Amino acid sequence: MKIEEVKSTVKTQRIAAHSHVKGLGLDENGVPLQMAAGLVGQKDAREAAGVVVDLIKSKKMSGRALLLAGPPGTGKTAIALAIAQELGNKVPFCPMVGSEVFSSEIKKTEVLMENFRRSIGLRIRETKEVYEGEVTELTPVETENPMGGYGKTISNVVIGLKTAKGTKQLKLDPSIYETLQREKVEVGDVIYIEANSGAVKRQGRSDNFATEFDLETEEYVPLPKGEVHKKKEVVQDVTLHDLDAANARPQGGQDVLSIVGQMMKPKKTEITDKLRTEINKIVNKYIDQGIAELVPGVLFIDEVHMLDLECFTYLHKSLESAIAPIVIFATNRGRCVIRGTDDIISPHGIPLDLLDRLLIVRTAPYNTSEMEQIIRLRAQTEGLNVEDAAIQALSEIGSNTTLRYAVQLLTPANQTSKVNGRTQITKDDIMEVHSLFLDAKRSAKFLQEENTKYMM
Repeated sequence: MKIEEVKSTVKTQRIAAHSHVKGLGLDENGVPLQMAAGLVGQKDAREAAGVVVDLIKSKKMSGRALLLAGPPGTGKTAIALAIAQELGNKVPFCPMVGSEVFSSEIKKTEVLMENFRRSIGLRIRETKEVYEGEVTELTPVETENPMGGYGKTISNVVIGLKTAKGTKQLKLDPSIYETLQREKVEVGDVIYIEANSGAVKRQGRSDNFATEFDLETEEYVPLPKGEVHKKKEVVQDVTLHDLDAANARPQGGQDVLSIVGQMMKPKKTEITDKLRTEINKIVNKYIDQGIAELVPGVLFIDEVHMLDLECFTYLHKSLESAIAPIVIFATNRGRCVIRGTDDIISPHGIPLDLLDRLLIVRTAPYNTSEMEQIIRLRAQTEGLNVEDAAIQALSEIGSNTTLRYAVQLLTPANQTSKVNGRTQITKDDIMEVHSLFLDAKRSAKFLQEENTKYMM
């Protein structure tokens, strides 16, 4: 008899460079712990980031900017992502790299403005008339096809909904049946149907069926309270860019020329200032009426020294606008030439007038013990079994080279240990892969020694 273990169908998340970062790792007084929430060391920078998070939550940081400045591999991106984690999923966080603005399709300033608008959320609250409950019956009623032929068509669908207070049987339009099929609604699911639009939202499986399968793919929800037919407050979160894009799309007809025109359209279209102004007016009207609430999010621009003088000038104007997100810049450059100029040298490659507006947070290089803690944390995140001597060897390599290089040696060392028939990564595995792969310093030294053998 063959017995197979059923594997969970939950989508496994890929382990990325900052998968271990869960927050800033501060205590209740805002004081950073040495190692918490995936971050190690950088106490001053993390404490400053904690103050920024408090300002964002109290809505006193909108339109201001923060600069994370420090050598490569000192955790600037990790701190920016930790700020996003602290703010939660409902606050928009839009990461980009300075070089993204140099697109062949649209203007540099348009790329910046798009990302600005992606970083500003709008929380819309609406009171809607809905039918909500657990599906007890789902029966499509068929009739003869009015177009003739042998096939039958669905004239309506009968659906039974049950709540803690009662049950109701509804007769719905056939178009709603298509929506129910798209949402994969079955008997036992908890759904709600909007009375005006006919929109269907599947909330999950009723917790009465919680013991049905031993898989983690299903979200179980309690049986709704109250009547089946009720008024419910529905909260929707959108970004201003979502509104821009939805209104910028031309609503063509169904004739052949319109369809061909839409197909021939370039992939990206620039959204005009006039359209954005109109959308801002509608947004402000909703805010004044109390229907919507503005949620300023975070725009994170990494490698900000890659922006040129035109972009920096545009950022000035954007930061001063009434609707602006919190902007976090990051750079690893010292004094360098501002891109777009020939001879203007400035700290971090940012013009002095913009630099005056920024709150600057410095990140410092990690010491050997901090590197050891980070390597141990990464090994745990990647599910690797590493002996203490190997972690110490890696931290020493990181001190002489870079932390990034040391962390990157973990995966090939794990492969080497498997080839050698071990389940634990040893110091020998680390030294073997260290001899196989060069770091930047050794590669530069090798090039200097063998310079004559390479093409100029």
